[in-house]
Amino acid sequence: MSPEKRSIFKSIGPGFIIASVVLGPGSITVASRIGSEHGYAFLWVIVVAAVSMAIYTSMGARFGVLHNESLLQSIANTYGRWFAVLIGISAFLAAASFQFGNNLGIGIGMKEITGLNERIWPFIFTSLGIILIFWAKNLYKVIEKLMMIMVMVMIIAFVSNLVMTKPNIIAVSKGLLPHSLSFDHLDVIAALVATTFVLHGSIYQSYLAQDKGWKLSNLKSGVRDTYMGIFMLGLISALVIITSAAALHPKGITVNSAADMALQLEALFGGFAKIIFSIGLCAAAFSSLMVNSIMGGGLLADGLGLGRSMNDKMPKVFTLIILLLGMSIAVFFRGNVIYALIMAQASSIFGVPLIAIGLFLLLNNKKVMGKFRNNKLQNALAVFGFILISIMVYYMYHKLVTFIGTAW
Repeated sequence: MSPEKRSIFKSIGPGFIIASVVLGPGSITVASRIGSEHGYAFLWVIVVAAVSMAIYTSMGARFGVLHNESLLQSIANTYGRWFAVLIGISAFLAAASFQFGNNLGIGIGMKEITGLNERIWPFIFTSLGIILIFWAKNLYKVIEKLMMIMVMVMIIAFVSNLVMTKPNIIAVSKGLLPHSLSFDHLDVIAALVATTFVLHGSIYQSYLAQDKGWKLSNLKSGVRDTYMGIFMLGLISALVIITSAAALHPKGITVNSAADMALQLEALFGGFAKIIFSIGLCAAAFSSLMVNSIMGGGLLADGLGLGRSMNDKMPKVFTLIILLLGMSIAVFFRGNVIYALIMAQASSIFGVPLIAIGLFLLLNNKKVMGKFRNNKLQNALAVFGFILISIMVYYMYHKLVTFIGTAW
């Protein structure tokens, strides 16, 4: 292996970790359903959302390699502790709201593989997560290696399913161009954006860059790693949409969950296809369960000024709370699951613009970033991303109000 290739390989890490947390069972469910309903028509949304995610995540990486001080601590010093606390709480709520889906995905995937009841698997995988978090000597290195494996498992699984479906390449190419844009499709666009453009992940990229030990000399490789990770994120989401569009859309089959997708693939291509898809789903669910809880716990602790490292006490305590909360809801909750999920998502989504504003202000602050602050192109793309996420928040607010009005 040449020195250049060896350098690229060593620089891989944080980007894959962020990709693994964004690629949860919720992402796969949304991609499966949209592919089965609309075919290839909304592939372009994945591209737009991935570009927006890449811009904000690279902003986080750029801050991380330039500073020893954490991002939320810098926000507290520059704009006040209250701002850092609000961002920390927003990130914690976002992470907590996603844990139910992560546990549900693990249960569904493992049931399809083993035939055992889905309710036992959240206990098992949450216990494994707790052991890793509290007993690993260098948690970052363990997470980095584990998440790289999980991402590669997802790619192999979903590419294998894609090969079986034999998609129409011309139709795929057309789907990458925005030709399905209207207010009638805002729900589809919002769903895909929400599963790809995850802003608390963008902030946490700065922490991962610091945990990896990157400095100014690693700026180029750090940004490259970020783009590579987000490319993997967009690629896997696109693979699921294309598979669903090729296999299910022509037959008029609509899926409502990742479990439905696995069963439909089994009906069309045999049990092997179901097992492969379920393996990819489990990898997505476990990787997201682990990193999502670490991000939420770490950002809340740092926002409160109680520590920022994966190896500090309070980030681990808050991480444990998220893990146990997600497991408990998945195993013991017997109420209206849909209502609980909507309320959980609503509690987190309204804090997302706050995270974007904090990151944008800090990366444009000359005293903080010096000559490495955002340029005009980066700011233009960041503003576009903020508008995109704001539209999504508006849609979710409208959907929540409508749902509550109907329920009452």
